[in-house]
Amino acid sequence: MVEEEEIVSTAAAAAERVIFSRYDTGDIIDYDVTVRYVDHEVSVDVYLDLRDSVDATDAEIQRVAQDAARAAGLAADDFVAKSDT
Repeated sequence: MVEEEEIVSTAAAAAERVIFSRYDTGDIIDYDVTVRYVDHEVSVDVYLDLRDSVDATDAEIQRVAQDAARAAGLAADDFVAKSDT
């Protein structure tokens, strides 16, 4: 049986890898990765706030947040699949 905590931490780490692969830590004012695992379903929300000096549109920032959430979901799914075998 897969532990919820392991799924959540795996997903959060994947989201953080995406965020920090796109932006330097000094560019980020705040970020939040929320992962929920309920009834064998993973949901991920990512919030990302960058300094005004960063040359990125709101749409680009939102795309990175969406990419991070998608990566988190895939990482959680992969983790569960590997644990079930």
